[in-house]
Amino acid sequence: MMKTPKSLRLHIAILGRRNVGKSSILNALTGQDVAIVSEIAGTTTDPVEKPMELLPLGPVLFVDTAGFDDVGSLGKLRVHKTNKVLERTDVAILVTEADTWGDYEVQLVEMFDGMSIPFLVVLNKTDIREDKATEFVRAKGLRFVSVSATGGSNILALKKALIETVPENWYKQAGILDGIIQKDEIAVLVIPIDKEAPKGRIILPQVQTIRDILDKQGMAFVTNENNLPDGIRNLKSPPRIVITDSQAFKEVAERTPSDIPMTSFSIIFARFKGDLNALSEGASKIDDLKDGDRILISEACTHHPIGDDIGRIKIPNWLRAKIGPNLEFDVISGHDFPPDLDKYSLVVHCGACMLNRKEMLARILRCREAGVPITNYGIAIACIHGILERALVPFALPCRRKANGN
Repeated sequence: MMKTPKSLRLHIAILGRRNVGKSSILNALTGQDVAIVSEIAGTTTDPVEKPMELLPLGPVLFVDTAGFDDVGSLGKLRVHKTNKVLERTDVAILVTEADTWGDYEVQLVEMFDGMSIPFLVVLNKTDIREDKATEFVRAKGLRFVSVSATGGSNILALKKALIETVPENWYKQAGILDGIIQKDEIAVLVIPIDKEAPKGRIILPQVQTIRDILDKQGMAFVTNENNLPDGIRNLKSPPRIVITDSQAFKEVAERTPSDIPMTSFSIIFARFKGDLNALSEGASKIDDLKDGDRILISEACTHHPIGDDIGRIKIPNWLRAKIGPNLEFDVISGHDFPPDLDKYSLVVHCGACMLNRKEMLARILRCREAGVPITNYGIAIACIHGILERALVPFALPCRRKANGN
């Protein structure tokens, strides 16, 4: 893995009306012709993403969006996609022309405030427009900078203002295994080799976990589920923790001594990318499911499903075996997340390695607002197999299953 994954980058969205120069701002910030620039309003139809390094922030992901004032049925779809971008936005850039400030800009500012998104106002086209909007943004106490994206005027000031807009907590992000692995400690990683692990590769959460162990100056011992017992015996001292792929949870639990903490990559990512308390609480609702209920399986990636896919095949089969054969399942993938959540009795989400934390937290909040419990693959699998309490021990979380649960 040569580049920082998009999910670990600071997401910076560029928003505003059509034809105010959003794509020109993106090109000026990146120093590349990333987005098509045209005088025709509505040239940008879908969000355009550009990963880059922006010092001193490090890896960032710029997202150029369609005009927020787009009209017509197609325009509504574009606006809908733009709204969905906000769910994963860490910092927003509101672009407007230097002489324009109206209802659209006010609406966007209200949306930023409502979603707690820090933002910067960019007054563009100062080379051809009279700078009349300054008095509006200054009166409201908004952070702003006046630029000419095509002329290259004040772009350095724009970058400086953007860096100053980034919240301080971005620089203090938690690691994947914070509080679990320390210097010189060993983590045993159980990685089954199957159809979901193409030859020559291992999947992203496993790669990221190994990197986090190395960052902490710990040691990673990698094996498969069959060699796990011999691997533990061959270590001079017991490992600090065993972390397994969720689909091998039951076998690994049986083969790991009870005095060694054990969990899964998916559960670790439930904490790293989301809210482990909320997702473990959601698993407690599995016992309340009734035969015939509808369940949403949500995947962050858009991989080609295989014959024994964990989200589409294994989890539904395990739940049907536990609850009843008439459970119904819908599957979505990527950045799509349905607005009509109230028809579901449970949402089972993947580990979200392809989403940033903001988007995953937004999904958890939407489920909470709809009164629909949400859990994730690893937590659900541990719950189904009766090992959730053990899987939560490394995080000092109680198991929220009912006392009479299986």
